[in-house]
This record gives sequence, C-alpha cells and structure tokens, in this order.
Amino acid sequence: MSVERALFLYRIMAYTVGVGLIILVFVGMPLQFWAHYDGVVQVVGFVHGIAYMVYLVTVLNLLIRARLQLWTFVAMVACGLVPFLAFVVEHWVTRRLTDPVKVTRI
Repeated sequence: MSVERALFLYRIMAYTVGVGLIILVFVGMPLQFWAHYDGVVQVVGFVHGIAYMVYLVTVLNLLIRARLQLWTFVAMVACGLVPFLAFVVEHWVTRRLTDPVKVTRI
C-alpha cells in the first residue's frame, strides 16, 4: 500500500470519527442529560467506538508508511477524543504529506 492510499483511508476515517464525535457530544449527550433519552448515545457511541478503533488502525498504517514522528501520532490519536480536532489535524497532516515543497517527514 502506498502513502497516498494510506492517507486517503486516514482522511475518510478522520472525517467519520470527527462527525461521529460531534454528533455524540453535541446531540447525544444533551439529549441524555436534559431529555433523559439515551438512545442516541447508545447507538452513536457504539458506532463511534468501532469507527475509532478502525481509525487507529489507519493512523498506525499511515504512521508506518509516511514515517511520521511520535508527537504527530499523539495528535492524531487525540482526534477521536476532542471534538473538531479531527478536522484540524487531518488538514494539517494532509497538507504536510501532499505539499511537494515541505519535507514529507513530520
């Protein structure tokens, strides 16, 4: 698998995990605490957990293929835990890996 393919899979999973986390935090959690309805948290929480595990596999794949540094790995792992961070880090990693002027090692 090439770095481009690994980056493509990483980007798909970053957006999936990011959107799932936003739905969980800003829709599911308020419904659970204020409306006492936990259906959204149960469904989206489960899907987000599975998607996050797949996301971690794609992160490790990209880490190995692109030879990323440890602090980049830490930032990528935090994306499934902090809302909106997935979009920022995904943009930053994609820009660093696809810009021909920049050094490809982050």
